[in-house]
Amino acid sequence: MPYRLPRESVSTEVARTLRRNLTSEERMLWARLRSAGLGVSFRRQEPVGRYVVDFVCYPARLVVELDGSQHLNSEADRVRDAALQVDGFHVLRFWNTEVRGNLEGVLERICTALSERL
Repeated sequence: MPYRLPRESVSTEVARTLRRNLTSEERMLWARLRSAGLGVSFRRQEPVGRYVVDFVCYPARLVVELDGSQHLNSEADRVRDAALQVDGFHVLRFWNTEVRGNLEGVLERICTALSERL
């Protein structure tokens, strides 16, 4: 069974709400992560520590975040990434426009990160 951090203060209801309300970019990436035959599984809108992450692969300790313009130069994202890294996770961030315009490139970077971490 893969290692999981305690859920701490993250509400599972918050995660459930996020799972029900995918953005179009999250839907696009999720469809490819499920069907790409990567040899590992991802979880979507998963509580990790005190955060809910967009996608996580526990065996590789890899978090994938999709960001819109509200994340531009976000100090909160830097703090969040640092906290996840302290817990052993590698964080990849992609802009929504990258997913829409270069999904294959995004998947290639994810596959590279997976191969480096497994």
